[in-house]
Parts: sequence; C-alpha cells; structure tokens
Amino acid sequence: MSQLPILTLTLNPALDMATAVPELIPGHKLRCTEPQLDPGGGGLNVSRAIKALGGDSLALVAIGGLTGDRLAGLIRGEGVTFLSILGPGETRQSLTVNEDSTGRQFRFMLPGPVWGEAERARVFTLLRATARPGGLSVISGSQPPGVPVDFPAQLAASMPETRVILDTSGSTLTEAVRHPIPGLEVLRMDGPEGEELAGRPLPSLTDTAEFAQSLVRKGVAKTVIVARGAEGNVLADAGQRLFSRAAKVRVRSTVGAGDSFVAAFVLALSRGQSNAEALALGSAAASAAVMTDATQLCRLEDVMRLLPECAVVKV
Repeated sequence: MSQLPILTLTLNPALDMATAVPELIPGHKLRCTEPQLDPGGGGLNVSRAIKALGGDSLALVAIGGLTGDRLAGLIRGEGVTFLSILGPGETRQSLTVNEDSTGRQFRFMLPGPVWGEAERARVFTLLRATARPGGLSVISGSQPPGVPVDFPAQLAASMPETRVILDTSGSTLTEAVRHPIPGLEVLRMDGPEGEELAGRPLPSLTDTAEFAQSLVRKGVAKTVIVARGAEGNVLADAGQRLFSRAAKVRVRSTVGAGDSFVAAFVLALSRGQSNAEALALGSAAASAAVMTDATQLCRLEDVMRLLPECAVVKV
C-alpha cells in the first residue's frame, strides 16, 4: 500500500530494560528474571510500531557512548530504517519492573545527557536534509536536558513543508499550547495533561471534546487528540468531534500504548485515510499494545482483530 514519507525524531532515546520480581521488598536483594532489552524513546517506538503495522518510516535517533552502540544494534535487529545523530555523553537507560505477586508495574526513567548548542545545530541540519516536502514528521517523547522549552517549535520551523505531529508532555506541552506552533498538524496529549491545561476536570467525553476543539479554534493545531486511558480517544478538528472507544482486552503492560496509537494514526494519514479512520486504527493499536509484555508494542494481527471494537462516534 502506498504511503507518504514518515519521519520520526527521538532526541532522548533509551535502552529499555524490562524484568520481573516475585515481590518488591525494601532492603532485600531482589532476584530478577532475565531482562528483556528493547530500543526505546517516543519517536523510535513510533517507528518500531509503524514497521510492525507494515509501514515504512525513517527514524532520526540521537545516539551516544557504549549504551548508544547497543541501542543502535537493537534498532538494526528490528529492521527499522534509521539515521543516528551524534548526541552528547551516554545514551540513557530505563528500567521497567513487574511485581508478579500483585501485577503492579514500576518504571524507572534515568535522565539523558545535557544537550548544548552543537548538538542542537546538528539536529536542524539533519532535519533540513531529510524532511520530505508533503511528508509527515513526528516529534514524540521527552525532550533532552539542556534544550529550550520551545524546542519543538524550532524543530517544526526547520521542516516547513511537512505536516508535523507533536506528542509531548510537561512544560513543552504547556508551551505548545500557550504559544502555538505555526501550522502544527496534530497535537496529542493524555487525559490528565488535558485537565491540567484546562484548569478543571474533564469528566465526560463532551467535556474533553469541547476542550480539544477549543484548542483547535485557538490555532494550537489543526487536530487535537486527547487520550482517555482505558476508555478510548477523543479527536477534534475544525469541523467535527469524534470518539473511538478502546477495545476490551486484558492489560499486561501500558508501556508503549501511546506510541502505538501515534504510529497507527500517522500511518493511516500517510495512506490518505480520514481522521476518523486514523482514530479507529490508533485506538486499536493502543489496545493491542497493552496486551503485550513490558516494552513490546502492538502486533498487526491483534490490531486488525480489535479494529471492529474501536468504532468511531460523533461527540
């Protein structure tokens, strides 16, 4: 199936380790299961999920040190097309630990190395060289220490002829709402982030949809998506407010659900599908992702099986 070019950007990737213990007991030596290693980071996970869904993308990934070498080997092993950006210091690691006795999951995220002027300049140079006119560019995941809060806006400005999808959080999300990025195609956030930005609870689908559409009308993005966790996903653009419910599945791990959503949504847009079709596929991919262990992402067969459960309705 033909598709437009997709570029993903990961400036703060991680070597993700996942393991399990029978019980978390303070002060004890905890015997862990054999760790599972995966390449991690928002944009990189989006590219991995796009690959799993039968699509293509180019991942730009900042890599540094021996951990970065290990990360690059894992990316190659998954067959994801990528270009490395020389990052400062050592690529970070993250650790996910499941407690078997309770099913609880604990996630430990180490900080990445601090970026300086030289690293930022390298990113802009590479983006100008690789972003394809008319393509889609995904800025996803945490921003590295040392970059300004408006860095996503600077990144988008270096790709003026592409449709930019931003999936971020914290101060960078707040900045993108307070000072809109010109021409931003899609902004995605989680429900609690939406409530923080709105300054009030958003208990119903209507509340969330009205908030999302208010951001569209303010020029924050052409399309705003708010994830409502296990309930599903709300989308608003200038002309419609839509909801796609999540499929009912047994949850093994919520890691990667948001990235799987973005991957499926962007892949659908790249294939010329509508916002409604992209929303349904994204919800099915997120539902499929929570069925897998630890840092694994969605599987195509699960996504297609769950898709009929993720029907889209108007809000």
